Amino acid sequence: MDWSYRQLKAICRSLGIKTPRTKYLKWKRRYISYSKMRRKTRPKRTGLDRSLLLLLDKIDGELSKLDKRHKLRMPKKYHGRRATIKKIYAQQHLIFHTGEKPKGRIVSIGKDYLRPIVRGKEIKPVEFGAKVNKYQLDGISFIEHLDFNAFHEGNRFKDTIFKAQRLTKTKTKLAGADAIYATNKNRRFATKYNIGTDFKRKGRAGKHEKQRKQMAAMITKERATRLEGSFGKEKEHYHLKKIKARTKETETLWIFFGIHTANAVEIGRRMAEPLQKAA
Repeated sequence: MDWSYRQLKAICRSLGIKTPRTKYLKWKRRYISYSKMRRKTRPKRTGLDRSLLLLLDKIDGELSKLDKRHKLRMPKKYHGRRATIKKIYAQQHLIFHTGEKPKGRIVSIGKDYLRPIVRGKEIKPVEFGAKVNKYQLDGISFIEHLDFNAFHEGNRFKDTIFKAQRLTKTKTKLAGADAIYATNKNRRFATKYNIGTDFKRKGRAGKHEKQRKQMAAMITKERATRLEGSFGKEKEHYHLKKIKARTKETETLWIFFGIHTANAVEIGRRMAEPLQKAA
């Protein structure tokens, strides 16, 4: 809304014509008053939403009229932002009039590729950004799948095993994973290919239950210290905690550089160890 109105004023100013009447300032003051209310009732919110949708549609219509009448030459970014706002208007109009949640809902005008990802954490129940399915081989991280849409990482277990085997040319014998990966499908896959996991056992204990528990505990410990620890290290020390990229491609590249820079530092540390011991 604010961006569209600013563009309308700037275009009219450059053309030397009067800005069309839109009642933007009136509804902006009403929105500020509503946001300061302690008790926000549903009827007030409904009336405000209806008015703001009508106002956004009117401002966008005025921009379209100016574009058609004066054949404006605007940058590519301007047309991309307007297209995003039109999509947001269509989605919000659908939500308001039908209550139906649209697929691929846009939550950021500047980054229309971002999607809300429900994490269930106490501090941050919903996060925004890329979701990465990552695996490690001897402490070195590899990106198996990256997407800005939410996906179930448990469904990536089979692909992860096959990618690790293709990379190392070696059959995988042990695999540690979070509890979300312990689906029946993944259990059957691990059993079929004789892959030991740290999944919590289902059903009755077998003959070698004690040894299985010991192996699972060792796998869980290694996964917790190496893989889970690498996430925090990459976020805190390699600037993945708050990525300042403005485009999808740049943000993806930033993530790749962060993870693989951490790999390079780890490889360099291992190469330097023999030299330090020799000295």
